[in-house]
Amino acid sequence: MSTKVGKNVAKARAAVEDRPYAIQEAVPLLQKVKFAKFDETVDLTLRLGVDPRHADQMVRGTVVLPHGLGKTKRVAVIASGERLRDAEAAGADFIGGEEMVERIQKEGWTDFDALIATPDMMKSVGRLGKVLGPRGLMPNPKTGTVTTDVAAAVKEIKAGKIEFRTDKTALVHVPVGKLSFTPEKLIENAMTVITSVVRAKPSAAKGKYIKGITLSSTMGPGIPLDNSVAEAAAKA
Repeated sequence: MSTKVGKNVAKARAAVEDRPYAIQEAVPLLQKVKFAKFDETVDLTLRLGVDPRHADQMVRGTVVLPHGLGKTKRVAVIASGERLRDAEAAGADFIGGEEMVERIQKEGWTDFDALIATPDMMKSVGRLGKVLGPRGLMPNPKTGTVTTDVAAAVKEIKAGKIEFRTDKTALVHVPVGKLSFTPEKLIENAMTVITSVVRAKPSAAKGKYIKGITLSSTMGPGIPLDNSVAEAAAKA
């Protein structure tokens, strides 16, 4: 059964030549072929030469985008005592202790983009794996979301800190801003992500690490980037 492609989608795809692009030409092209009526998110997809079935080849990390994501993330904090006041002062959207754990567990409440927890609360938060895990919201010391310095963690996430990790097909999907950003801001955000992924290369990974990079928007076409992007990131 053939899928009917809308005129706008077909027109946008037709504007992309069958070749890899330098990031400096890919970003303006993505903005030029825009047809959606809303401000689309720009995404970066990296295909890596790793086998995610092996723990020593998992690629994950965090990066603060220099120009943010164009939207403020809603941050929830599970803590107690002074730390709750610290979180509130730093701009957390939701704060609580055991009652928040209970709400998430019983109601499946996840009306937030990031969850920070203090180490002493992780015994309770650990019960929330089934709710938080599939949504990528489980606090983790490696990504700085299990910490005693909740104020710093809240501020970083609000400033545009994002997490990246390989999925089971060895792809990394990361948002790098909005289509309304200037090309310079989108390029800088994208290069910051690519550099971070390059630096996160596991020592167990053999052969070509960055196998391909594609830039796309929510409704727009995927534009393949050339090797110069990964090469520049490796030198950064």
